Order: sequence, then structure tokens, then C-alpha cells
Amino acid sequence: MPGGRLTEQERQQIALGLADGLAYAEIARRLERPTSTITREVMRNGGPTAYRADLAHRATEQRAHRRRQTAPRGPQTPPPADGRDAETVRAYEEMFTTLLMQQGLPKMMSRVLTCLYTTDAGSLTASELVRRLQVSPASVSKATTFLAGQGLIRRERDERRRERYIVDNDVWYQSMAAAARSHAQFAETARQGVSVLGPDSPAAARLENIARFIDFVGESIARAAEQAREVLYAKPETTSDDTAAPEPDQGGVRESGCDGPAGE
Repeated sequence: MPGGRLTEQERQQIALGLADGLAYAEIARRLERPTSTITREVMRNGGPTAYRADLAHRATEQRAHRRRQTAPRGPQTPPPADGRDAETVRAYEEMFTTLLMQQGLPKMMSRVLTCLYTTDAGSLTASELVRRLQVSPASVSKATTFLAGQGLIRRERDERRRERYIVDNDVWYQSMAAAARSHAQFAETARQGVSVLGPDSPAAARLENIARFIDFVGESIARAAEQAREVLYAKPETTSDDTAAPEPDQGGVRESGCDGPAGE
């Protein structure tokens, strides 16, 4: 099985495989490469719909050049204390950022959110984000303001009065609640068009169908978010003698935490 970095010819084969609708596993089998290698290569270079072999090869060469330029000289740098492979973590962060961008988030907002998700603490200050991402304070400020407005992160003051940006279980719930409110607003706007365009017109019927569909989806999101918070993140009740009360049967679902891998 060949090892080392992908060649330009292999990247061209990946592009052809994606164009033919092949799965990552099939492309990997044809190239005699691990499926994870193909997945990482595609996701860090635009995803399956935007992957281009020439751009991917150039981007890889540029990353390698930057790493050579910033590599420390002299004694070998000791491995990170957490035991994680820095290059593997970096590749995962790039893949996660690409996924967020495909969901519609701008690049800087995606990078900030990835940085927060992949940090063990789940929170960072503005200065820490600037250092980790190597960007300007203004870029971080713009990104965090946008993310907070979308309910994707929350702000909190720490003991040193610094503003920290946090992702936790409650942020997911608030984000889903915000999505449900957005759906409700869209449905209401669609229904306003029914009276504007006339209730008997094809356009009005189309808007009414849209409103009904979005109403159903929005209500389902709100209900599922509430149930998920109650089932997954509720603290166990305690009895009068401070012993934990038995948890009700939740269909096999138990409490779960949410610790992600470390950041850069």
C-alpha cells in the first residue's frame, strides 16, 4: 500500500472519482489508500462538490512550505503534553471548518467555532482566539459578534473580568430554539403573502403550503430540542437522604457529556 503524501496524479483520480459519484471508500480502494486519507483530502479542499485536483495540490504544497518556514531550529520540539498528534488535529480542524462552511457559515466564523469546539475547556478569550488563529482582533470581534447573534456561542465574564466565548450543551439548545423561532417567522411572512396575492391564486396556495410545512418542521425542532435537553443534560434528582433517585426510563438514552479534542 503506497504511503506518503498524495501525488498530483492521485488527486486527479480523486477528482474523477468524485465526478463519477464514487464513494470515498471506493476511491480509496482504487488508489490503495486508507479511506480516512481520501476523506481528509476532500474535506480540507472544498468538499465533494468543489474539489479540484490542481488547487488541492497547490494548497498542500503551500501548507508544507509554511510548515518548513515555521519549523523550530535546534533541539527537537517535545511532543504535546496531551499526547495528540498535532498534524492529525490540524487536519481534523480543517475538515470541520470546511463542513461548517458548507452549512453556510462564513470562513472566519467557521474557524472560530471550530477552535471553540475542539478546545477541551470549550471556552476561549478574544486574545486566545487571536493567538490560535493568527488573525486580527477585529476579525475575531466580528466573528464572535455574528456567532453570538446566531445563538451559536455565548459570552461570559471570568474571574479576571475578561469576556470568554463559550460553547456548551445549553448553546446547542439555544441554537435550536433560535432556529425554531426563525422558522416561525418565515411561516408567518409566507402567510402574509396569501392575503396580499389573493387566497384563490396559485401563488397564495404555494405560500400556504410552504407555511404549513415550515410550521411543522419548526414545531418539531422546538419539541425535539426540549426533549433532548431534558433527557441528555438533566441532572439526576436527589432524595432527602442525598442519594440519587432512579432515573426514569428514557428509551435507553443515558446522560452524556460533550468533551471534544484539544485545539491547536
